[in-house]
Amino acid sequence: MRYKFGGPQNFMSEEIKVMGEHFRSKREEMNLSLKEVENATSIRQMYLQAIEEGRIGNFLSNAYALGFIRQYAGFLGFDNDKLNQEYPDAFRMPPEKQDFAYGIGTLEARGSPHGGVRWMPNLLWGGAFVLLAVVAYYFAKFLGVF
Repeated sequence: MRYKFGGPQNFMSEEIKVMGEHFRSKREEMNLSLKEVENATSIRQMYLQAIEEGRIGNFLSNAYALGFIRQYAGFLGFDNDKLNQEYPDAFRMPPEKQDFAYGIGTLEARGSPHGGVRWMPNLLWGGAFVLLAVVAYYFAKFLGVF
């Protein structure tokens, strides 16, 4: 289930569109393409374009949208506090979604179905290391290093 950023009533508010237009004009003033901004900020072009067009409901979650807006604003040289005062709807999350629903506990398990450690390969590598250390010790002793 996806939630629209800022709640359904703020999904495409004029305030968010105006803020996006300011971002686009600042980027164009700096003579930067979306690809250059993507390379500099690691925010994908589709998200940058969505911010500029005021379609921020396309994000994975509210937390990502808010973070991307703040990062993009900082890159363009905008003051986040000033933007927050000028465009409060763009930075407001609905009270029921202020927690981040995509936490560590929701990540899918990778590897074996039990999520355990594969003991046999680790045991073999550990044994090989111990055997190599013992052989190196006796070889050094044979050469008279010890």
